[in-house]
Amino acid sequence: MRYNQLGGTGLFVSEICLGTMTFGGTGEMYSKIGDLQQDGVDALLRASLDAGINFIDTADVYSHGVAETLLGQGLQNLGVRRESVVIATKAYSPMGPGPNDRGASRGHIMDAVQASLKRLQTDHIDLYQIHANDAVTPIEETMRALEDLVRQGLVRYLGVSNWPAWRLMKALGIAARHGWARIDSHQAYYSIAGRDIERELVPLLSEERVGLMVWSPLAGGLLSGKFGPGSNGPEGARRTNFDFPPVDRDRAWACVAAMREVAAAHDVSVARVALAWLLHKPWVSSVIIGAKRLEQLHDNIGATHLRLSEEEMAALDEAGALPAEYPGWMLLRQGGMRRPGPFTPQR
Repeated sequence: MRYNQLGGTGLFVSEICLGTMTFGGTGEMYSKIGDLQQDGVDALLRASLDAGINFIDTADVYSHGVAETLLGQGLQNLGVRRESVVIATKAYSPMGPGPNDRGASRGHIMDAVQASLKRLQTDHIDLYQIHANDAVTPIEETMRALEDLVRQGLVRYLGVSNWPAWRLMKALGIAARHGWARIDSHQAYYSIAGRDIERELVPLLSEERVGLMVWSPLAGGLLSGKFGPGSNGPEGARRTNFDFPPVDRDRAWACVAAMREVAAAHDVSVARVALAWLLHKPWVSSVIIGAKRLEQLHDNIGATHLRLSEEEMAALDEAGALPAEYPGWMLLRQGGMRRPGPFTPQR
C-alpha cells in the first residue's frame, strides 16, 4: 500500500480508501447497494486495515446514518487506535423532514457535524466534506461555518464533493482572502469510461494542489468485466439493481475490451486493471472502493500491486479518450506558441 499526501496538506492517506455505502442497507436506494451488518462490517474493516488502508470514507446520508453508526462501532470492536485511521464523512443530503435538515447552510452544518460525531463515536472528524453543490447557500456562509469547525477542533481538514470547477475555485479564493481553512480535497466520479473531470476539474486540482478522491471507479460495477454489449450482468450485481452513474455504453465497452487484453497479459481481473489505471494518474490521491464481500475487497486491493507499462496506459487512455470540446481543442491549438523553444521574430 502506498500513501499519498492529501492535496497540499501534510496528511498522508492510503491510495485505496474504504467506502461504506454498502454498510446498513437501510432505505430503498441503499438496500440495492449493500446491506452489510456489524459482523460483515467488522470483517471488511479488519481486512482493510490489515492491507494497510488507513482511509475510510462515509456520509451521514448513507443508510440514513446507519453506515456511520456501523463504522464507529466497528472501529471500537476492533480496538483501532483513533490516530491510526483517517475518517472522512460528508453532510448535505436530507437527514430529516424539515427544510433546514439539508444543504450547506451554517445551521445544517453545525447540526450535522454533531450528529456524525455521535454516530462515529469520536471527538473529531479528519476530513469533513460538503456532499453536493448547494445552489442556495452563499459559499461564504458555508466556508465560515467550516472554518469555525476547524477552529473548534471538531474537524481537521475540509473537502467537497461533486462541485463544479468554478465553485471550488471561488471557495478557495474566499478562504485565501479571509485566511480561513481551505478546501483540501474534492471527491468526484472518475473512471476510465467517465473522464469528464479531466476537462476543468483536474487542471484546477493540479494547479491549486487539491487532492482528488475518486468515487465509483468501476462505474457502479459496469467496468468490472461482468458486463458487456447485450449483457445485463450477473443477478444481484449492483449495476443491475442500481443503474448509476450514467455512462456512455459504447465508450465503456471499448474500455472493457482494451482492459481485457491487459488483464489477460497480467492474469488479473478486469476490475483490477480499471483501478490500476486510476492509481497511475498523478492527480489521484485515493480511490474509494466499496465491497460487499471479502473476495471482492481483496481483488480490488490487488490493484495496488499491478504496474502498467507506458504502452498499456497509452492503449487504455486511447480507449477511453474524451471527444474534443471547446475550448479544449482551441487551447491545444494555440497553446504551443507560448511553450519554450526556438523563436523566430516576425516582421
